[in-house]
Amino acid sequence: MKLRSIIIVGGGSAGFMTAATILSQLPKVKVTLIESPNVKTVGVGESTITGIRHWTKLLGIEDKDFLKATNGTYKLSIKFTDFYKKGEAFHYPFGEPDVNGNTAGMNDWWFKKFSDPSIPYSDYADSLFSCMALVNQNKLFYNENRTMPFNFDFDTAYHFDATKFGIWLRDEYCKPKGLIHIKEDIKTIEQDEDGIKSLNKKHKADLYIDCTGFKSLLLGQTMKEPFESLEDLLPNNSALATRIPYKNKEKELVPYTNCTAIENGWVWNIPLWSRVGTGYVYSDHFVSDDKAAEQLEKHLGIKNLELNKIKIRTGIHKRLWVKNVCAIGLSAGFIEPLESNGLYTVHTFLLYFLRNVQRERISQWDKDNFSLGCRYEFRTFAEFVALHYALSHRDETPYWKHILNKSWDESLINLKGTSYHGMFSAAMQRKNNFHYHEKGGFHCIAAGMHYPPTEMSTLKYHNQYTDQQWFDKWKGGNRYITKKRNYWNKVAERLPTYMDFLKENIYTDEK
Repeated sequence: MKLRSIIIVGGGSAGFMTAATILSQLPKVKVTLIESPNVKTVGVGESTITGIRHWTKLLGIEDKDFLKATNGTYKLSIKFTDFYKKGEAFHYPFGEPDVNGNTAGMNDWWFKKFSDPSIPYSDYADSLFSCMALVNQNKLFYNENRTMPFNFDFDTAYHFDATKFGIWLRDEYCKPKGLIHIKEDIKTIEQDEDGIKSLNKKHKADLYIDCTGFKSLLLGQTMKEPFESLEDLLPNNSALATRIPYKNKEKELVPYTNCTAIENGWVWNIPLWSRVGTGYVYSDHFVSDDKAAEQLEKHLGIKNLELNKIKIRTGIHKRLWVKNVCAIGLSAGFIEPLESNGLYTVHTFLLYFLRNVQRERISQWDKDNFSLGCRYEFRTFAEFVALHYALSHRDETPYWKHILNKSWDESLINLKGTSYHGMFSAAMQRKNNFHYHEKGGFHCIAAGMHYPPTEMSTLKYHNQYTDQQWFDKWKGGNRYITKKRNYWNKVAERLPTYMDFLKENIYTDEK
């Protein structure tokens, strides 16, 4: 296959992110996007993780170009409330943990905890990530002089209105670069031995990219590519989404997404500039949609919410590129909203697409390598999300009892490990290394879930120390951790508030 023309079917964030990427990185390719004038986009996916910054930089999109148009704000962390048990919360901050100068790297904080069990587990993130001083004091700055080990460009993400983001990409980025935009329902799909021949008997291209959401019109319905469900791994299959106004914007506008576990799932809280996006992710095996709506309204303390009901299809197609059809976004696969992975899979899959279309022709090997890269990333992330449930100790409802007693990964029993950096990898880090890897977020989730990589019995066994000898040995390390955290807090005290930062740099006409 030679790649000279592409038709993207479906708009929304996935469709226009795909169009923008191809127009930017493959400028010789003719790009057409066809979307139905009668189908609304899902409109969620308002919270992102740091990979989005790599994507915007790749395309030359600056924050000030689009944040104001999309009601956008910055994000430094994800907070998990009541996931381990009720009454406890912890953060998964962005960026790399600061372990420079520490004597035992990633385990230094755990030694501090063993020395003083009264220290809350939330102190883990506060002690290893300087941006937590900003989160805790609701501050933000560019850190251009590197007064903290925090890189604004790499260690922040966005909250924004996903529908407005797609519109901005369409009008301000894609069309000026030559996108052919057609609003039309796809009524017929003609096929031949190479895949799709045309759409509506007139629209033709070398490659057709499916961005039609859960419908998966091209890859699923037309090419009949099998779908591999992950319902056995991920407990939730439904969501209710809504928008609510601020009650106290100065207090509620914070630089993080909050996820709160409730009776049959969890509630997200995403603070945009002028309002809050919120909703409930749950399993309809344990609660009806109507009862879930009651639980969400009770949690928010708001009656008669206007709710958008979404049925989640968790899983991924067996192949993501079949003949001359490939899929990006929900049409390819979806995990669930926890850890803000929706748009992450979009720009990550697009990167794998770019990596496999650089030669003169596209072979079956290239198509299969696209599927390999996407499916590997997808499965790894899915198992990471599942660990948020697997490590929980909640049991007060049938939903949480089911999760507490569920067998999660057969590899933990049969010892047949996979290549995924997921559950088996996490278990083996704890068994073999007695510490967690600093890359990724598992070490933060483990800390919040009271799941240490080692413990005093193991330390004493291997080192032949008494408790007191061990505590004496690590006094200096404990003091260093506390001193470092206190320094970050003092730096943050001198900084502008988060709201003032946004007014000064993004919403300049609202001072």
